[in-house]
Amino acid sequence: MTPPSSLPAGALSHLRVLDLSRVLAGPWASQILGDLGADVVKVEAPNGDDTRTWGPPFIPDADGNPGDAAYFTACNRNKKSITIDFAKPEGAELVRRMAAEADIVVENFKVGGLKRYGLDYESLSAINPALIYCSVTGFGQTGPYSHRAGYDFLIQGMAGLMSITGQPDGQPGAEPMKVGVATCDLFTGMYAAVSILAAVTHRARTGIGQHIDCSLFDSQVAMLANQAANWLVGDFVPKRMGNSHPNVVPYRVFPCADGHVIVACGNDGQFQKLCLALGRPDLAQDARFKTNAGRVADRVELEETLTQILSARPQRDIIAALEQAQVPCGPINTVPDVFADPHSLARGLRVELERPDGTVLPGVAFPARLSQTPATYRSAPSPLGADTGAVLENWLGLDADAVAQLKRDGIV
Repeated sequence: MTPPSSLPAGALSHLRVLDLSRVLAGPWASQILGDLGADVVKVEAPNGDDTRTWGPPFIPDADGNPGDAAYFTACNRNKKSITIDFAKPEGAELVRRMAAEADIVVENFKVGGLKRYGLDYESLSAINPALIYCSVTGFGQTGPYSHRAGYDFLIQGMAGLMSITGQPDGQPGAEPMKVGVATCDLFTGMYAAVSILAAVTHRARTGIGQHIDCSLFDSQVAMLANQAANWLVGDFVPKRMGNSHPNVVPYRVFPCADGHVIVACGNDGQFQKLCLALGRPDLAQDARFKTNAGRVADRVELEETLTQILSARPQRDIIAALEQAQVPCGPINTVPDVFADPHSLARGLRVELERPDGTVLPGVAFPARLSQTPATYRSAPSPLGADTGAVLENWLGLDADAVAQLKRDGIV
């Protein structure tokens, strides 16, 4: 592990981020900023972010007792943790003073939830007009659902994703199905980070901050992508299709002799190569299958034929033959398979960070590779409140006696 002091300054090392968010969408956005170099301070209530308890599995502490949940570690590296009870006036005043020194605030409280503490955008921008304030909610700051709490599972259903995920009607196990990871939260976190950086660029030109309204619902509707376009342009109502694609054939999972294999032909040339590799050039010459539109129209007969061919051959042989023919294909890996894959190893997708007590926390690398300002991994997800004293001294100039008094008063 590279010592943090020897790491290069990131592209965002000039920015201070005050992170008032918890769970996943907001922390995902602030972790992106932290990975790219920003100084991120995570403000937690005295009992901590909920996800510290979302386990098992848990990270053992120095004494071998269960510590923070693995879930928490997924989205809280490169941040300092401080505890402030801003339900108390003195705590809210501390946060306001920090916001006056911050470039960015990220929060995911219910609409209007921070106003009572004087921590809403209007209150904080009055003392720091250059502040970029990102609010992450389930349904946004306006609209008839704006008052509702929004969890990822609910949004996957309400924003259309579950209507197109799962086995089709009439098949075993047919029902609307959520995706196996909190995609609405993660998409929203990414949109929030992109929007924050756009606001940083705007402020660099004008000196003016702004309020960003980022919602899980809007983000997931945007991520319907071609499925939304199929409806908006063609009045085609997307339905659950299992592992099939609504617009491309063959582009699905097929059974093989010892498991499953993914075949993904994105154009007519790849389909022709597939047919040659499988010893069935006649399929490529069949008038019904020469174009993708024809294959979509006659997908049932074509996919039944491909299933018969592929189900008789082992996965390894299929992948070797199709890779040789330059036909996109691959296995369905488990998560352990992913991290053992030679490509994952070559790309360095597993990273490790060490807490001051020696606990090593593994994580997943930042996926984009910047040639001049790469992401850095400077600090492991902090224990609850571990950085309170240092941050209050650095940001607000409070000395040890002042911090000790705040602790005695139950403010931090």
